[in-house]
Amino acid sequence: MTKRLLVVGSINLDLVAVAPRIPHAGETISGLSFNTFPGGKGANQAYAAARLGTSVSMIGKLGNDPFGAELRTNLESVGVDTSAVEVVPTSSGIAQITTAANGENVIVVVAGANGRVSPADLDRHLDVICNSSIILAQLEIPLETVVHLARLAGRHRIPLVLDPAPAQPLPVSLLRSVEWLTPNETEACTLLGLSAKELTLDKLEESAELLLRTGCGNVILKLGHRGCYLALANGIRALVPGYQVKAVDTTAAGDAFNGAFASSMIQGNDPLSSARWACAVAALSVTRPGAQPSMPTRSEAQEFLDSRQEVQTTDQLKKG
Repeated sequence: MTKRLLVVGSINLDLVAVAPRIPHAGETISGLSFNTFPGGKGANQAYAAARLGTSVSMIGKLGNDPFGAELRTNLESVGVDTSAVEVVPTSSGIAQITTAANGENVIVVVAGANGRVSPADLDRHLDVICNSSIILAQLEIPLETVVHLARLAGRHRIPLVLDPAPAQPLPVSLLRSVEWLTPNETEACTLLGLSAKELTLDKLEESAELLLRTGCGNVILKLGHRGCYLALANGIRALVPGYQVKAVDTTAAGDAFNGAFASSMIQGNDPLSSARWACAVAALSVTRPGAQPSMPTRSEAQEFLDSRQEVQTTDQLKKG
């Protein structure tokens, strides 16, 4: 049987304004350009994995507006099975994104149809869940639905990869059902009750250990251009360096990472190799504008990986 990745999560339309810099509160500045892109953390991760050649199904919801039809068509264009993506009488989810010239961004998400993904929807599509080999989830749908998904994944012994974004405190019962927890630095600090800040090298292991104590199986701290830090249940602790690239748009880098990591794991690769692959896919994604349009194909990612050397050392990580 074909190994399938299941993504349960949000589907949005991204409204992206590019400006010279991120405006301050109350400030109006002139923008450089505007565009719309298919987005949403769930759809981004599904699209990323499908572009890499993985068989992907998705559970989610779209509004009965023109955006909904456009977003479904885009997912299906790369082979994502959307038969469990339902239409409800409301607006589709949207994200307002301001991207600075240096690639930094700020995002406001309006849930729309994503807010109606319920535990009952998961029960109705239990066959899709049971036919999956790995499940990817995020936090742009109701938390109670993610908690129920974790219970189902545990009951049917399907590894759950949780991207805890947007950042928020999570119940221990959920964390104990997660096989792979993949926060970025802000999300890790939120889960640990710390002020949001970049984690220095000497804090990485400590933070990962504290997250492991919440009961999740394995932790991957996503460090942006610095790469990622792995703390595995088998005792392995490892820094995986990132790749130096010229960032154009970092909007979906974390989603590219998660989609690529799950895609590699589902093929039977080990976690370290999968993390290196995911770092390369994420690095390549930030060199292109938009969320889903930035996701590379397998051949593009392999060519990038083959042509680049790991240029980040532990000393560079210390310097941040």
